[in-house]
Amino acid sequence: MVGKYDDRGEYLLHLRDYFPGQIWEPGMWSLLGGGREPQDATLEHTVRRELAEEAGLDLAGLSPFATEYASHDDGTTVPIAVYAGRWNGDPRELHLTEGVMLAWFAPDDLHRLRIADTTSALVRRHAAGLPPMQSGPAPAPEEHRPPSPHGTVPHIIGVHLYLERPDGTVLLGLRHPDSAFAPSTWHVLAGHCEQENAIDCLIREAMEEAGLHIERRDVELVHVVHHIGQPRNPPRMALFFRARTWGGEPVLREPDKCTQWKFWDPAALPDDLVSYTRLAITKIQNGEPYSETGWPA
Repeated sequence: MVGKYDDRGEYLLHLRDYFPGQIWEPGMWSLLGGGREPQDATLEHTVRRELAEEAGLDLAGLSPFATEYASHDDGTTVPIAVYAGRWNGDPRELHLTEGVMLAWFAPDDLHRLRIADTTSALVRRHAAGLPPMQSGPAPAPEEHRPPSPHGTVPHIIGVHLYLERPDGTVLLGLRHPDSAFAPSTWHVLAGHCEQENAIDCLIREAMEEAGLHIERRDVELVHVVHHIGQPRNPPRMALFFRARTWGGEPVLREPDKCTQWKFWDPAALPDDLVSYTRLAITKIQNGEPYSETGWPA
């Protein structure tokens, strides 16, 4: 099993299918995971395989957290290794192959869920020992720190690759019909930042999704879209980076996410194109660095 938590201190939980007698904890919220198979060299390999198979996730860092014991009806017990990993992303954009859904929950919200006591206790135990995330210089003492503006909320950071060939055509990918976000719709190569900086995220996503090799020195920021979808959705900063040069040709390395790569003429883009991507391409062509969309007037 693996407990994934984000920078807000929330935990990613998996609502299991309701198949009584066929699966463990039917219809309950749980952690992603599964049993070890012969091809798994280590327990970490088991965790990584299950994450990839169930949700298409590949976490940069995983660490052992605890060993729990599950009891069968016949009285036997089975040890369960629990790993922890940090991930910041939108679970609605994951390709879930098992269960009903994935969602973020704070430890204080667990009491309202149908969740095993052992799982709830495990999450609370991990949260109690989790140090606050901190980057850069130490924060100023509380009495000298200006208060956050009322209504401050975290923003999701997405990186996007604006790849333009010498003939002016731009790379787009056709998203899988089962994609949680923009199914059967064209979009630039994109991904969410995990525990990494934006350019490293871009380089990783370009290799993972399309087999493209990009160097940091060849990357430049060309546009930012500050956007929001439905009113209750978290706001997002979409960073569009241009790669001046790159190695390789686009290949389908994640066919469960993207079914086709194609270079398009910016003057004849497909009709079924993600709206903020269309906006960004137009702005990039016009040399404009910033735009907004989706916010109430």
